[in-house]
Amino acid sequence: MLDIDSWQEIFGTIKKNKLRTFLTGFSVAWGIFMLIILLGSGKGFENGVKKQFAGDAVNSIWVYSGRTSTAYKGLKPGRIIRFTNKDYDETKRKVKQVEHISARYRIRGNQSITYKDKYGAFDIVTVHPDTKFLEMVNIKKGRFINNFDIKKYRKITVISLIVKEALFGKDVEAIGKFINVNNIPFKVVGIFEDENERDNRRIYLPISTAQKVFNGQNRIRNLAFTTKNVSPKQCKKLEEEVRAQFAARHKFDKEDKSAIFINNNIDNFRQANNLFTGISLFIWIIGIGTIIAGIVGVSNIMIIVVKERTKEIGIRKAIGATPRSIVNQILLEAILITGIAGYFGLVFGVGLLQLISSNLHGTEFFLNPQVDFRIAVSATLLLIFSGALAGYFPAKRASKIKPIVALRDE
Repeated sequence: MLDIDSWQEIFGTIKKNKLRTFLTGFSVAWGIFMLIILLGSGKGFENGVKKQFAGDAVNSIWVYSGRTSTAYKGLKPGRIIRFTNKDYDETKRKVKQVEHISARYRIRGNQSITYKDKYGAFDIVTVHPDTKFLEMVNIKKGRFINNFDIKKYRKITVISLIVKEALFGKDVEAIGKFINVNNIPFKVVGIFEDENERDNRRIYLPISTAQKVFNGQNRIRNLAFTTKNVSPKQCKKLEEEVRAQFAARHKFDKEDKSAIFINNNIDNFRQANNLFTGISLFIWIIGIGTIIAGIVGVSNIMIIVVKERTKEIGIRKAIGATPRSIVNQILLEAILITGIAGYFGLVFGVGLLQLISSNLHGTEFFLNPQVDFRIAVSATLLLIFSGALAGYFPAKRASKIKPIVALRDE
């Protein structure tokens, strides 16, 4: 280890060559800073997109009714396709890959919910029990809708934590109480919380009860199901199968994409993952390029440093310094400069990501930008090592020059 005199000499050299020291440090700090920002931004985008899938099962397919755009077997275009309970029953029976399935009926008009003197306008969603798996519903207290509720047309409801606090407050027990949905009483049997924020302002009702109470007859608005053992390649065939079955029941051309709309989350999630892979690859290419640029910058500066100090090396050797001590001092100087600069680049990069993260309010597709700390530290150490290595060989070569030769060097 170098003694205190050597450290004083190193700091004296740094102080004497401020511009050179700054350029060396800036190359390191900028390379690490840019790598941190690129990796953190890529992760933030990935987190934001994945958050969009968090509220729904990624292996789900959603089917919505539409309007025909072409004539079919004597029927005119422009017909509204209206789903019924038969669509739910037939899809559940015929589509072999169905794991969980649920339909919805939309209650039209005013959707007011009241409890005593408190009221609010929340989303009323009428469903089958399997919505618990489709929407990734997290029951905090009580239970969800079950098949007995559907069969017996029970007037029960499952409400979100937000609805519970709005109507009952935080300290009042809601389970077992009755709330009025469009002036019709429903018993609260469960309280839930959803990962998707937009779904936390809703209540769930049994679809059979809603159809009967709110004059829905046998109509449904849409249906959705999760699949089992379906690869991304098979999901397209499954989508075509579902479309063909609906086309046969409702008498429209299966090639008419406007008649029904199918949102295939299996394929959407696959495409999102491919996008993340591409973005990650692009970021690493840019990041590695930035690191290489930093290494080249540090290397060039270290070569110049050694060249400038050839006379100094000659004088040191003339008064008895060993080649090893000369090389060690130059390397320690390089490691000190690049180490401090790398640390500042790392801190500023992480700090900027934290600042961005704390000010991202209401941003859906960019969430919690962060970087793997091990990768950041490894990149910093690589840059420091490369800078030191770049200075080692010219320093080693210069240390072998005879003092008289070194003193004549221009």
